[in-house]
Amino acid sequence: MKIITSLALVAAFAACEQPQSRLDKVTTKSPAETPTPAEAPAASKPGTPPSGPKIDRTGTVEQQLARLQDAHDRNAEVLELLNRELANQKTQQAQQQARRDREDPAPDAMFAVSVSDDVKGGQVDGPATAPVTLVKAFDFACPYCQAVSGMMEELVKDYSGKLRVVYANLLIHPPARPAHLASCAAAKQGKYMQFKDAFWEKGFGPYAASQGQDQAALGEPNIMTIAKGLGLDTDKLKTDMNSPDCTQRLQNDIAEMQKFHVNSTPSFFINGRHVDNARSKDDFKKLIDEELKRVEGSGVAGGDYYEKVVIAKGEKQFRSKMDPKPH
Repeated sequence: MKIITSLALVAAFAACEQPQSRLDKVTTKSPAETPTPAEAPAASKPGTPPSGPKIDRTGTVEQQLARLQDAHDRNAEVLELLNRELANQKTQQAQQQARRDREDPAPDAMFAVSVSDDVKGGQVDGPATAPVTLVKAFDFACPYCQAVSGMMEELVKDYSGKLRVVYANLLIHPPARPAHLASCAAAKQGKYMQFKDAFWEKGFGPYAASQGQDQAALGEPNIMTIAKGLGLDTDKLKTDMNSPDCTQRLQNDIAEMQKFHVNSTPSFFINGRHVDNARSKDDFKKLIDEELKRVEGSGVAGGDYYEKVVIAKGEKQFRSKMDPKPH
């Protein structure tokens, strides 16, 4: 499969009028305080090291003390404003981190992610007897979803019956909706994987090459062309795409992912455990191998493990790393 480069993202920044800083009020000198050219200090001679700020010793002692007190008061106000701004920034950063922590899944959680409808519907690669189930939540207009698609298929082959990959629809980009419905319809004709691979190349490929401008590549006419090339019954495909069954499948997948706070693609679960920071094939293999050992030590048959352990004993709702583990 061809690897399509990520979409280029272009951001436009508008200039804004810079409001006057509160510090300007306490640091800007008034015209009366600004030295005239006659009062300005003479330039240093070449080779003479610059001298530090000099204390104005003119006037009476009381006048000198008044000037020093005024300078101290101005500096104190500046420092107070700076400290207040720094404290506000730290508070905002802490709040942002707390929000992120509340959305990060607990690393020790095993979530009961339902896959039964997707498996029955044919959105799966690998045998039902596989002891490890990898769920991939994806969007057909997501560059990284496409980039790891071939890796998922390689892993299924590498583990020779010990791994299955279940594909869960998670529509992020609305133009990809027809492709998700078509994949459901293609599964009804036993060609889910064939359609998925062909669409990545001939649907998403032109869309990505155009940097997202060619949305027609994701549309139904191109989908029918792809389907015809796969030998699919296009009349049946179109009917099934618009059927309540495929519409409900898409909605159910999205709802299941949202239940576990999955809001980006691709996202992965391996036997219910959320995958974090896995980017390479070796990363995934390490996690899969760990799960295989867990299954082997459970005493549960591989083909029954997902239903009897992950679904039966897994957590039915999202738990963040900030939440306590349920008893």
